[in-house]
Order: sequence, then C-alpha cells, then structure tokens
Amino acid sequence: MSASPLAGKVCIVTGATRGIGKGIALQLAEKGAKVYITGRTLDPPRNSEVGGSLRETANEIERRGGICVPVQCDHSKDNDIEQLFEQVKRENENQLDILVNNAYSAVNVLSENYKVKFWDQPPSIWDDVNVVGLRNHYICAVYASRIMVPRKRGLIVNISSSGGLRYLIGVAYGIGKEACDRMAADCAVELKKHNVAFVSLWPGAVGTEIMLKNLRNQAKKSTDSKDRSSILRDEKILKFFEGGETPEFAGQCIAAMATDDQVMKMSGKIVLTCDLARRYNLTDAAGHTPTEMRQINKILEQSGHPWLAWFVPSFIRLPSWILCLAGNKFY
Repeated sequence: MSASPLAGKVCIVTGATRGIGKGIALQLAEKGAKVYITGRTLDPPRNSEVGGSLRETANEIERRGGICVPVQCDHSKDNDIEQLFEQVKRENENQLDILVNNAYSAVNVLSENYKVKFWDQPPSIWDDVNVVGLRNHYICAVYASRIMVPRKRGLIVNISSSGGLRYLIGVAYGIGKEACDRMAADCAVELKKHNVAFVSLWPGAVGTEIMLKNLRNQAKKSTDSKDRSSILRDEKILKFFEGGETPEFAGQCIAAMATDDQVMKMSGKIVLTCDLARRYNLTDAAGHTPTEMRQINKILEQSGHPWLAWFVPSFIRLPSWILCLAGNKFY
C-alpha cells in the first residue's frame, strides 16, 4: 500500500468537531484524502472541558499535512445538508468517494435521561436522538448516492453500535441504531448494481472526550457516595473505556475498506472494528485494543471471569450468526 492510499479521494465526515468523527477525519486526511468536515461549531467554545470545533479539527489535519475543508452545517436543517453536497459537487467536479454518517446530537440528552423509563422522558427525546442521528443519515445518503451512482463507485458508512442489536442506553437510542443498520442493508440492495457500497460500522468501546468526562464524573459520584459496589463497577467501566479504542481507530478501518477491491462483499452488512482489525492487520495506538465482540476469552474477561478466560484459546470466536440470535425478535 502506498504512503497515501487515499490520494485523490474526496470524503465527507459529518459531525467531525470531536470524538469518533474527528478521529475518522484525521485518519482519512492523513492517508491522502481531501476531507470535508461538518459540525455546528466553527470556533473553539469558551469554558468547555472537552472542546470541539471545526477549526480545531481542521488545524490538526493541516498540521499532519492533510487537506481539510470545514463546513459549518446544522444537520437538523435540510437546506444546510443540501448546500453541503452542492458545495462538494461544485468544488470537485461531481466527485465524492466516501461519506461517513457520524453526526449525532443526543449525547447529553441521553446522559441526562439515562435509566429514566421511556414513558417518563419528554416525547421530544425522539427528535433529539433521531433527527440528526437517523433522518439526517438518510438524507445524506440520498445526496451522496446521486453523486456516486453515475460514477459507479463509492463507499457510504453509517456509524452505529450494538445498541441496534438489543436494549442498550434507552429506547429511542436503540430504535435509531437498528434503523441505521437496516438503512445500510436496504440501500445496499438498490446500490449494488451501481458498485456503491453501504455498510454499518460498529466501533467497540471508544474513549471519546465526552465519554471519558461523563465516566470520570460518575466514578467521582460513586466515590463520594462511598457505595463500594458502585465504586468498583464504575472504576471497571472507566478503565475499560480508557483502554478501549481510540477515536481514530474507526478511521483506520474506513480507510482500509475504501482501498479494498472486495468491499462490495461487505455492502449491506454490519462490520465490526475488531473484525476489520484482523482482516486488514490494523493496530490501534499503544495501550489501546479494539473491543472484541466475538472472541470468547475476551468476552469472559470483560464479564468478570479472567481465570476462565485464561483457559480459552484466542482463536475461538462466536460466529456472527450467534450475535444475530441475541437480537432475535421472533417467538
């Protein structure tokens, strides 16, 4: 593989002011692509513990020698989305190679309503979670496909999670994630003959700025309450995320898929970062490893059975169809 495997490629990464979106943008640009990044915040916010702005992401990309075009875009507004794709078409002679649907505006509202039953939450939480995190993904996929289909090539990636398989975090969250997975599956059917791939990517536990901040705050609350069981549980979760995937690892995976001439075989499927790491021989930063969702000894270790995990060889993994059974809804 050349030093710049994505040279000449044009990409859009939505929601790239921080977290996974920023990490993906950094990796795609570092590997030679021209990357359009979107977000609502252009300049660094004042008095923010976690920061996050288009300017900060663009500056870091440029420091690494990459090409970045920051576009201020509110993904809850259809006109903003349309203007984004018109700009990309105009500035690149109707070329777009990769779209990463990552924009998400519900982190804080989900945190505030964590463990609150759905009937006790405000009905507006549906829009808070799924206007940007789902509806926007579909609209972006429509505009991206209109560019990619005539050129007979392209890759669209929805950033999703195992919350699409079974209950996790909350009802509105799970519905949105499963819909993102289904979007990739159904769109892929119609895109197949046009050689445009559409996948749903599940990262593992990712230590984003907001996630680590929230987990550290929760660990502190547990310490202050002196509830030993809560302290041990929250410290374990914090350690798990601190040693999990970096925000840039998903970007490595997407870059590898974008240069894979067999990527159409994945189209319409859910792909896991841990599986892509093996497929492409990828490694994360030192001290960080992809979260294994199928490797049995890792599952045992993560569930509190380290001695039992020691006896299970690393090559033994659950087949993907076993994961499907976890979300089986038929009686």
